[in-house]
Amino acid sequence: MDYEKKYKKSTIMQKWFSNNRFSVALLNILLFFLVIWMFNKISFILNPAKVFVSAILPPLLLALIQFYIMNPLVDFLERKFKVPRIATIIGLFALVTVLLIWIVNTLLPIVQGQIDSLIKHWPSIWKDATMVVQNTLNDPHLNSVRNDLNDALTRAQNMIFKSGRNTIDTAMNNISSAISIVTIIFMTVLTAPFILFFMLKDAHHLRPYITQFAPYRWQKSFSQLLYDINTALASYIRGQITVAFWVGVMFAIGYSMVGLEYGIALAVLSAFLNLIPYFGTFIAFVPAIVIAIMMSMPMVIKVLIVFVIEQTIESRIISPLVMGNKMAMHPVTTILLLIGSSAVWGLWGVIFGIPIYAILKIITMRVYNYYRKVSQVFEEDESTSLSSFNQQKVKK
Repeated sequence: MDYEKKYKKSTIMQKWFSNNRFSVALLNILLFFLVIWMFNKISFILNPAKVFVSAILPPLLLALIQFYIMNPLVDFLERKFKVPRIATIIGLFALVTVLLIWIVNTLLPIVQGQIDSLIKHWPSIWKDATMVVQNTLNDPHLNSVRNDLNDALTRAQNMIFKSGRNTIDTAMNNISSAISIVTIIFMTVLTAPFILFFMLKDAHHLRPYITQFAPYRWQKSFSQLLYDINTALASYIRGQITVAFWVGVMFAIGYSMVGLEYGIALAVLSAFLNLIPYFGTFIAFVPAIVIAIMMSMPMVIKVLIVFVIEQTIESRIISPLVMGNKMAMHPVTTILLLIGSSAVWGLWGVIFGIPIYAILKIITMRVYNYYRKVSQVFEEDESTSLSSFNQQKVKK
C-alpha cells in the first residue's frame, strides 16, 4: 500500500513538474533571468572585462571580415595547386596594398570631392527640390491631395534638419573623445593585418584547438557546432560584401551614364547602405532622387530607370546567385529583427543583428535537440509517434 502511494505520488510529481514541458520551460526561463540578475549585481567585476573586449573587438571584427573574404582563395590554391599558404597570404597582402594605394590616389579624391561638394550645396539642393515639388503641387489636378503632400513634405524637411542638428550637437558635445576615437581607428588599422595573417595561416588548426577544451563526449558535437557557426557567418559576410560591391558598381555605371551629379559618391553610399538588408538601398536612393528633382524631371525618370534596372539585376541574378537562402530566415523575421535590433543598439544592431541572430539560432537549436534527446519530457510524444507509425504500417 505504501509502495502504491509512493509510486502514485512519484508519478504525479513527474507528470506535473519534472516531465511537464510547461513547468520545465518556466523553470528554464526563471534560471535564465536569475543568471542575468546575478551578472547585473556583480557588474563592477565585469567592467574590466567589458573594457577589454571593447578594445580588442574592432581589430578582431575587421580581421574576421577580411578572413572570410580571403580564406576561400587560400584554401583553393593550397588544395588544388599545392601552393603554400604563406605564399598565397603574402601575395594577397601585396595585392590589397596595391589596391588601397590605387583607391587612395585615384578613387578617394573623386569621392571626397563629390562628398564635400554635396555637403556644401545640400541646403540649396534641398531648397530647389522643395520648390520643384511645390510648383508641381500647384497643378489643379492635385487640389484634393495638396494639403496632405505639403504636410508630408514639411514633416520630412523638419525631420531631416532636426536629425542634422542633433548629429552636430552630439559631435560637438563629444569632441573631447575625438582623440580616443582616432586612437581606436589607428590601433584597429595597425593590428588587424597581424591578426588576419595568423588567422589565415592557422585556419585549419583553429577549430580543433577550440574543440579540445570541451568534454570528450561533447567534442564531436561541439566541433560540428563551430563548423555550422563558421559556415553561417562566412556565407553571410561574403554574400553581403559581394552584393554591396556589385550594387555600388551598377549604380556608379548607371548614374555616370545618365549624367547625375555626385553619382560616384551616391554609388559608394548605396554600396555601404546595402549592408542593411531590404532598407539600405532605398535609404541611399533618397538623396539621389532629390538631386535628380533639382536637376530636371527627365533626370528623375532616368534615375528611376537606373534604380529599377539595378533592383531587377540584384534581386533576380546577383542576390540569388550569391546569397541564395543560406541564412534560412523568413523576410518577415529579418525585417522584425532589423527593427528591434536598431531600436536597442542603433546602427550596430542593424549591421550585426542578423549574424548574431544566426549564431544564437544555431546554438539554441543544438541545445534544444540535445535536451530533446536526453530528456524524458519528449519520450511520450516519440513513443506515441512510433506507435502511430507502426499502426499505419500494419494497416498497409
